[in-house]
Amino acid sequence: MELLKSDFYYDLPEELIAQTPVEPRNASRMMCVNRLTGAIEHDHFYNLCGHLKSGDLLVMNDSRVIPARLYGEKIENHTFIEFLLLEQKGDKIWEIICRPAKKAKVGVKFSFGDGRLIAEVVEAKDDGNRIVKFECEGNFFTALEDVGQMPLPPYITAKLENKERYQTVYSRELGSAAAPTAGLHFTPEMIEELHEKGIKTAFVTLHVGLGTFRPVKEDNVLNHKMHSEHYYLPQETADLINETKANGGRVIAVGTTACRTLESVATFYDEISEREGYTDIFIYPSYEFKCIDGLITNFHLPESTLIMLVSAFMGYENTMNAYKIAVEERYRFFSFGDCMCIL
Repeated sequence: MELLKSDFYYDLPEELIAQTPVEPRNASRMMCVNRLTGAIEHDHFYNLCGHLKSGDLLVMNDSRVIPARLYGEKIENHTFIEFLLLEQKGDKIWEIICRPAKKAKVGVKFSFGDGRLIAEVVEAKDDGNRIVKFECEGNFFTALEDVGQMPLPPYITAKLENKERYQTVYSRELGSAAAPTAGLHFTPEMIEELHEKGIKTAFVTLHVGLGTFRPVKEDNVLNHKMHSEHYYLPQETADLINETKANGGRVIAVGTTACRTLESVATFYDEISEREGYTDIFIYPSYEFKCIDGLITNFHLPESTLIMLVSAFMGYENTMNAYKIAVEERYRFFSFGDCMCIL
């Protein structure tokens, strides 16, 4: 089987890439798509409740973005260095990307925030990444909040005035290098409104890695190697999913990260139960969904693994048509953009 990257290309005018979030959060536009017929309705996110039913379950990713971008200097000669934290490997030990990488030899020390954080390179990996050990007074994450900056995607060039706008209102588990952006549209009041209508919410954790922005380089999509990300599906969520299914309700993933977590567990274990591990699941057309019945998601980059996932869920033709209409109707795209509700 051959699936071409170019099949998932669409032409996007640069001015449709959202540079800043809308205010309030839930004022974003929402394209509602029937996954079976492809029928499209235009609405706003604050009307989400009207598209759901009592007994439905929304599954959200509660991962919290860490301010993972650090600017500092080599202690020895004060030359500039930039770190991007990728994954925690131990107590104050992290795998990072750094530039310029040639400065980051094993044993070299760097200072960030006038010494608030000190880092020593302890290993140089074959792929160019480094393993570093940090030192600081007090709590590492408190120091990181003081010194670090949000690792916004490369297509966002505007300065983020308020760090919390790149966090969901329900984020709590520190560890992501990028936000699970479908959840950015929710407000606490909306979640309360959902509960009042009999629509339940549950949480999984998937720490989003920077691989989420890694372009597909292979012409044949099936040769693409997915990055691996850490996930946790708690027992409480597993129980709610199984109960919802048994009662004829729908399980709706808020974002591709929640979707990948649920489908990973359903695929690897043939059931939904408490699980923790790493997933590199790659969902593209021909994949058979085993858990989710609906998906809330933003508009994704051309030729990305995420638009492939959406195509798998609502059909290739429906997806490319919806994106064509989104461009024509001047929806806002990507992380701070508008969303789709696919049911």
